[in-house]
Amino acid sequence: MIDRKQIQDIVNDYDTEKLKIGMVASHSALDVCDGAVEEGFNTFAICQAGREKTYTDYFKSQRDASGNVVRGIVDETVVYNKFNEVLLPQNQKKMVDDNIMFIPNRSFTSYCGIDEIENDFAVPLVGSRNMLRSEERGMERDYYWILEKAGLPFPERINDPQDIDELVMVKLPHAVKTLERGFFTAGTYAEYVEKSEALLRQGVITKEGLAEARIERYIIGPVFNFDMFYSPIETEMNKLEILGIDWRFETSLDGHVRLPAPQQINLAEHQLTPEYTVCGHNSATLRESLLEEVFKLSEQYVEASKEYYDPGVIGPFCLQTCVDKDLNFYIYDVAPRVGGGTNVHMSVGHPYGNTIWRKPMSTGRRVALEVRRAIETEQLDKIVT
Repeated sequence: MIDRKQIQDIVNDYDTEKLKIGMVASHSALDVCDGAVEEGFNTFAICQAGREKTYTDYFKSQRDASGNVVRGIVDETVVYNKFNEVLLPQNQKKMVDDNIMFIPNRSFTSYCGIDEIENDFAVPLVGSRNMLRSEERGMERDYYWILEKAGLPFPERINDPQDIDELVMVKLPHAVKTLERGFFTAGTYAEYVEKSEALLRQGVITKEGLAEARIERYIIGPVFNFDMFYSPIETEMNKLEILGIDWRFETSLDGHVRLPAPQQINLAEHQLTPEYTVCGHNSATLRESLLEEVFKLSEQYVEASKEYYDPGVIGPFCLQTCVDKDLNFYIYDVAPRVGGGTNVHMSVGHPYGNTIWRKPMSTGRRVALEVRRAIETEQLDKIVT
């Protein structure tokens, strides 16, 4: 792991009047760019050839003679053949020389590799570098490990498929769509065998992935992704904030649930089992009597992160939950960085973030605001690792 002091020394040498917000151009990059522009920063997007035009063309910024943005949000781009070229020493140096504050997202950790980010990427990250690894399910200290340490609720694990006696979710990677999921449900061991064999034949999952799959009891209820923020530099108000709530559109699951039952039953074998590929998000709010429980869960997570992943959570994180019929929350995933659904907050903010800050406040803008406040109070070193 790169020593935090090394990163703090780098950021302390930055010219804060020329500071820019940078990120991998995918996942939640538009939200981060939009928020950065709102807080007066220039933006820098790292693109991959073949998927760059969203950032280099369609959302490219236009500024007037005074430097004010009149259209778009992406000021500068660099296009590499592959995202992981950002790890090359010469490309890192360019970012440091350009006073880049780097905002990690899921595409960054997926395409560039956790080991490389921890040990080789000597660019200041806004957030907790050592917590990014916890998102990799199945690793020794993954998010399930920290949830257990924190005493937080998560779906019960079934260690042996033959013990399946009610509906479960089988979690494993997709064989082809490497960043997506080959999840499936089963209510009995026989159904588990039938579905897994069908998905193996179709090339959706692999035997290796199935052997390492996590099987957990299915929580029947709505899904809420809580986009939270923890500020280590806040001194007057609560350090913990809820910025927004989102939920996912998933293919082909959302198509399946729109079909009448007789049509579902008569689907061809390759259509029968829905896939869970996220293709979009929507915004939600929560019954007010449940909000305090969300803060309680988040506080427990933050405190555990401080104990086991010093310095703990910095900035945005996302608790992905299901709520059962008795209004109990179960955390089924944790993102220790900007969540995947925060583009629903873009430009307009979200009711919760807006209410706290009395202006449109998306996750992207809140990150940029934290950078702004850190500059003004000379605490940039406290928000980077």
